[in-house]
Amino acid sequence: MKIFFNHAKVYIFRGLLAIIPLFLSISAIKLIYEILDKRVVNLIDHYTGFRMPGLGILLVLIVLYFIGLLTSNVLGHRFFGIIEKVSKRIPFIKTIYQVGKQLSSTFSLPEKQLFQRVVLAKFREGAWTIGFVTGTLEDKRNNASEKLLKVFVPTVPNPTSGFVFLLKESEVLDPGWSVEEGIRAVISAGIIGPETIERIKNK
Repeated sequence: MKIFFNHAKVYIFRGLLAIIPLFLSISAIKLIYEILDKRVVNLIDHYTGFRMPGLGILLVLIVLYFIGLLTSNVLGHRFFGIIEKVSKRIPFIKTIYQVGKQLSSTFSLPEKQLFQRVVLAKFREGAWTIGFVTGTLEDKRNNASEKLLKVFVPTVPNPTSGFVFLLKESEVLDPGWSVEEGIRAVISAGIIGPETIERIKNK
């Protein structure tokens, strides 16, 4: 009987893990429907008497499409350039606009430009943390120029925040993981991700 309960407990837990992504996806769709689509549909129905579920989401996608077209031509660049100049004259709005612009520029980059590779950076003696190399810079303080790595170490459970360390190549280790494997390990707090370290060596 004990073996049966242990067996059932393991597979019930695995079943729970399997439905979590599906549950989150359904919850996100429901949230979008309740906040956006339902209100837009009710508004259109109030004024025109026409009702079609999904119309609100469709309208938002169409608006985003035309905004994308607008920003891709000369007139669009000029229009948003004027908005940027105006926003820079308003202290509080300036800060928010600049942060939003930086985030937009960051997410518009391909993943291979965001994170070049995964490394292990020493957290303390005997402990290592997962980091992502985002670029390099030259340290010219000494007579001989030395290359430093810009390593982003995300926090858990909010991987969009973290710390940026400047480390020598000799101060990091290469676990042989892909960027995707490293991201999965961070987002899942280590539950999902590589189960082995293929190689540990200095580049």
